[in-house]
Amino acid sequence: MLDQITGLHHVTSMAADARTNNAFFTDALGLRRVKKTVNFDSPDVYHLYYGDELGTPGTVMTYFPFPHIAPGRSGTGEVGTTVFSVPRGALGYWGERLAARRVSGLREDETFGQKRLHFAGPDGDGFALVEVDGDSRQPWTHGGIDEAHAIRGFHSVAMRLKDGGATRELLGFMGYEVLEEKNGILRMVRPGGNGADAIDIETMPDVSASRPGAGSVHHVAFAVKDRAAQLDVRKALIDTGYHVTPVIDRDYFFAIYFRTPGGVLFEVATNEPGFDRDEDTAHLGEALKIPKQHEHLRAAIEQHLEPLEP
Repeated sequence: MLDQITGLHHVTSMAADARTNNAFFTDALGLRRVKKTVNFDSPDVYHLYYGDELGTPGTVMTYFPFPHIAPGRSGTGEVGTTVFSVPRGALGYWGERLAARRVSGLREDETFGQKRLHFAGPDGDGFALVEVDGDSRQPWTHGGIDEAHAIRGFHSVAMRLKDGGATRELLGFMGYEVLEEKNGILRMVRPGGNGADAIDIETMPDVSASRPGAGSVHHVAFAVKDRAAQLDVRKALIDTGYHVTPVIDRDYFFAIYFRTPGGVLFEVATNEPGFDRDEDTAHLGEALKIPKQHEHLRAAIEQHLEPLEP
């Protein structure tokens, strides 16, 4: 069993419109845009990162806004819900805030003894806020939401799978332990993790496969301390039979990827070097940062991309 993984690092999804996406996360959810860059494989498309003040691993939601992308279709083989942590007693505030902004899909429920508020993102993305006692992570409070209510970071993701057995085994190998199983949902947690350390598996054998598109999660990333830990994880996964990519430099972290038995794309990302490697902390996410291999295209990229609000 691996002990290098500490929880979630980031979640990356797809969107149809960069401006709408940026406004939703910075205004409605009050997160900080910690990086404004472009897709490594398609530099004519933004890659936007939102999180806490520093973009701490376990807090960062990222997006590829592809203009004219078709809507995704929910189903199995995907992350169905991305869940953020808020303090106990905060859901009433959030219900009013999101309703005032005409956010759709608002409904409350409770799972594993925790109250949740579900809502949809601009592209139908599945989100929820969950009340958590004792989450000591410091929130970003310059986005119009005070500390008593602000998002702390991720709590969990929920995967919808036709058969959860093999993914349960994989997560066990990655250091997760079964906490509880209730109403068809299996919760696994990483003991002593980074706060974003829970994964839910929803087994849905009769549900058809998802179709990726706007509002779909592209991949979910797990955090490790550094490149040495990442190489240990990569070797262990390969030895277990997984096809894992070589290490890829993503400027703000190093990444490896592999496809899980249930169809969800997993990434293992390093906590280093961080989002302040090329910007002062006070100005994260303000300037357009372009990967060095695409820097020669800056003039064309800047002309093509629609401007975003600060």
